Amino acid sequence: MTEQDIERGRKHAIISYLTIIGVIVAYYLNNEDDNKSAFASFHIRQSLGLWLTFYALGYIIGSFDSWLVTSSFYVFFAILFIYGFINALNKKAQAVPLLGTFYQKIFKNLGHYNE
Repeated sequence: MTEQDIERGRKHAIISYLTIIGVIVAYYLNNEDDNKSAFASFHIRQSLGLWLTFYALGYIIGSFDSWLVTSSFYVFFAILFIYGFINALNKKAQAVPLLGTFYQKIFKNLGHYNE
């Protein structure tokens, strides 16, 4: 990724972490350009994976009747989202811990894929 690519895709990368709708908006904004940003594609894959995992596990975690389990779940995902968001702000293409490389592999068809 070049500095020009990072600057071009930084806004889309940041938008993708805001909500699940932000992922969709960032995806379409990034694909709208003739020059797709590999940096934005990287962060779109990261945030899409985080949001889908959050909702899938959140449905299961919601069945527990324990504030300790649910609060731990929310804190865990808040840390992952903040980590990804700060990396997008700081112009870094660094995968989120534990699941980031997995997200890059399963969503490799969403834009540029750099392993």
